[in-house]
Amino acid sequence: MDRRTVLRSGVTAAVLGLAGCGGRSGGSAFEEGFEDGLGRWDSGAAIGPEVAIDEFEWSVAVTDERAASGQQSLELFTEGDYDDGTAWVVHPVSVPSSGRYRATVTASFWSESESFNTLRNAVMRLGTDRPEDESDFPDPGVNTTTLGEVPYGGLREPLHLAEGWREYRFEWTIPPLSTDTLYVAAGTSVVWEADATHYLDDLTVDLTPR
Repeated sequence: MDRRTVLRSGVTAAVLGLAGCGGRSGGSAFEEGFEDGLGRWDSGAAIGPEVAIDEFEWSVAVTDERAASGQQSLELFTEGDYDDGTAWVVHPVSVPSSGRYRATVTASFWSESESFNTLRNAVMRLGTDRPEDESDFPDPGVNTTTLGEVPYGGLREPLHLAEGWREYRFEWTIPPLSTDTLYVAAGTSVVWEADATHYLDDLTVDLTPR
């Protein structure tokens, strides 16, 4: 994995991303524990305009260093020199193009320690396009669970709220779709000037008819 390669694909079609779901009417549309490697996951990163992306050090890789369940998880490294920068992974997932649904997305993130300072934020997103920039994820402190029908679902919430694994969750009331593919993305966003490694595991997307 080339940590200096940026995802800039600009796909504006289908997104709720997770492989292997063939238009189910409810229940689990996607589950990922990284036991089989990266598969169809792509990676990307972005940083503010005052810093060239090539200067921002980041990487993602599947590892057996630790896991919330199973034997493997996704390792996410981000440098902190610029007090800025976001790195993520993204995956397509097939969904029914008709009907109305509420999506619930959960994932477990690992932090090395608890901290009263916000060192990193967890970022997650579900929508009809791939994230290309930091602004494609929610603002700090936002979780779309209570926002009703919005263009995309997601969250940006502090990591390091506890030592070890912690589950993060958001819901999204999906507007009527003209596509049968969405994208799900998850990663970390730099807040504090220090290098940091986190782990991601047990990501799921569930759909409930409404």
